[in-house]
Amino acid sequence: MEVGQGQVASMESDSGAGNKDSLFGVGGYCGLVDSVMEWDHFYCYGSSKSPMEMSINEMVEWNGHAQTPVIFNHHEPYEVNSTSISSMDLNPIRSTSKAAANGERVLILTPLRDAAPYIQKYFDLLYKLTYPHELIDLAFLVGDCKDDTLAVLSSELNRIQSQTEEKIAFRSATIVQKDFGADVEMSVEERHSFAAQGPRRKSIGRARNYLLYSALKADHSWVYWRDVDIVDSPDKIIEDFTAHDKDVLVPNIWFHRYRDGHDIEGRFDYNSWIESDKGRRLRATLDPNTVLAEGYREYDTGRTYLATMGDWRNNKDEEIELDGIGGVNIIVKADVHRTGINFPAYAFENQAETEGFARMAKRAGYQVIGLPNYVVWHIDTDEKPGNI
Repeated sequence: MEVGQGQVASMESDSGAGNKDSLFGVGGYCGLVDSVMEWDHFYCYGSSKSPMEMSINEMVEWNGHAQTPVIFNHHEPYEVNSTSISSMDLNPIRSTSKAAANGERVLILTPLRDAAPYIQKYFDLLYKLTYPHELIDLAFLVGDCKDDTLAVLSSELNRIQSQTEEKIAFRSATIVQKDFGADVEMSVEERHSFAAQGPRRKSIGRARNYLLYSALKADHSWVYWRDVDIVDSPDKIIEDFTAHDKDVLVPNIWFHRYRDGHDIEGRFDYNSWIESDKGRRLRATLDPNTVLAEGYREYDTGRTYLATMGDWRNNKDEEIELDGIGGVNIIVKADVHRTGINFPAYAFENQAETEGFARMAKRAGYQVIGLPNYVVWHIDTDEKPGNI
């Protein structure tokens, strides 16, 4: 690159002829300026010596300087201002053992049918949850009801969300309405009969899936399924569950029944179980469309039931691995559901709804864990004598 004579003369006069080699020497590179008035911004890179005059050590030292950064295909950020385009980043969403401390959002889901008598007690327990209420979203599916479930639910939600007391109002509440044309009567005899179990479990599976996909948002870390007819549970139940950091986790479900002044502490949920060799052999003989229902003598599976294990007086954090689960109380990492693990409204490995969900989760490589000594108390239900 040539420099005009006038510029060189000016530079020499400013810097001195003795420094000319240091500025324009063969061994160095000079960044030239547009005007001598910008001389203060003038700088050089490299040695003042010619490469022919350098020793080996000097040559190595000269070539050891940091390389000049080069940017290829540089692009300015692309700005999108369309109101019809949005973006969500799921990468920061985590489900950890320190859910509350990390500000992880929890979605509580409850399907309802003819549930008006239980709703007030349901919310009495929800009030007491110690997990930060501003991190909790509520969602309900109301379907195939013949009573005032929708009106009672709406009244309770309006009352709660209107309060300003600390830890009362939740982040949000959603009501989903969807009828499935369920034709199984809601009497105890019909609801718990063996013949009703296949159609009933499939219908509940559909209801759960509609509720899940209507309410799950991008920022939810946990999904907590909670039935409406629970009568007692620990206030720290969400913290207790998330502390285990498991993909799918359920407690033991018992009920109080008093006889002659004594609590018999009855076992309720036979849908949480460990598979047996007898059960595997039985399934091998069944039509793939047959839905097994636990707790009935029609099919002897020989499975081990969570309900018959454990004691609430013992270590509540003890874990066992399960193959089937009930739906009274389930906590699930939200990414399990996002992966596509839902509640099959059909026979999946001869199970449907929550038991099918457990089968599906295990098939996908997720852990399904039960807590035999952590007891949630269900309403006392006079079940059919055919139940085990």
